Amino acid sequence: MRELLKNVRYEVLPAKSTQDKVLAHVPRDVVVTVTASPVKGLEPTLDLATLLAVEGYGVVPHVPARLLRDGAHVAEVVARLREAGVDDVFVPAGDADPPAGPYEGALPVLRRLGELGSPFSRVGITGYPESHPLIDDDTTIQAMWDKRAHATYIVSNLCFDPRVLGEWVTRVRRRDVTLPVHVGVAGPVERTKLLAMAAKIGVGESTRFLARHASWFVRFAAPGGYAPERLLRRGAPVLTAPSAAVAGLHLFTFNQIAETERWRRGMLERLDGC
Repeated sequence: MRELLKNVRYEVLPAKSTQDKVLAHVPRDVVVTVTASPVKGLEPTLDLATLLAVEGYGVVPHVPARLLRDGAHVAEVVARLREAGVDDVFVPAGDADPPAGPYEGALPVLRRLGELGSPFSRVGITGYPESHPLIDDDTTIQAMWDKRAHATYIVSNLCFDPRVLGEWVTRVRRRDVTLPVHVGVAGPVERTKLLAMAAKIGVGESTRFLARHASWFVRFAAPGGYAPERLLRRGAPVLTAPSAAVAGLHLFTFNQIAETERWRRGMLERLDGC
């Protein structure tokens, strides 16, 4: 578990204050991933990724397929990121509806990256331990199989149930998907701050966010609230098993960046004292 907490990635939203928060609280050895919004488009993501790369961070911009206009736009995004020294991208399908161009899902974009000479040494794809609201579980796991030749790792979406998470990892490995997994875990998020963050995303997108993730708020509002350490403690037998090939944690900060880093350091200190 100590190794998982050392090998973390912090997912942040590209807001005005995000760069300052990262610089103030995130060590340079922590990878920072930058989300992309269907409302605001790719530009804020690319801008923040570039700024953080200049500051010496390992940066992973999210490049959703549904925000890409065409093959030329893919090449343009690639050129911009490579010029900034970015060598790792995360390619989900995205939620833009309708799509900005011909890409409905991630696989055609991954193929386009191959046509461009595979410009990034690391490419991430999405996994869904808890059911996707629009796609059945077998289809999402099959999609990982289809994309495995174009990707180097999987990032799992949020999961609050260690049993479900363990069963998902087992099913993925049974399908001979061998890519390392970065397990998605919510940081120490306060429900009121999560609601405020959702409101800042934008009216239309905030509505979709709340509709898709209503169960999250139930979890955060439950007696005792949500505590990431409980999830990790209960899931430790699966997450730390060699056969699971879990490479680290992908912490959803919801821009509570200082709180997330403080929690991680506290966890490491407690583990070192055991």
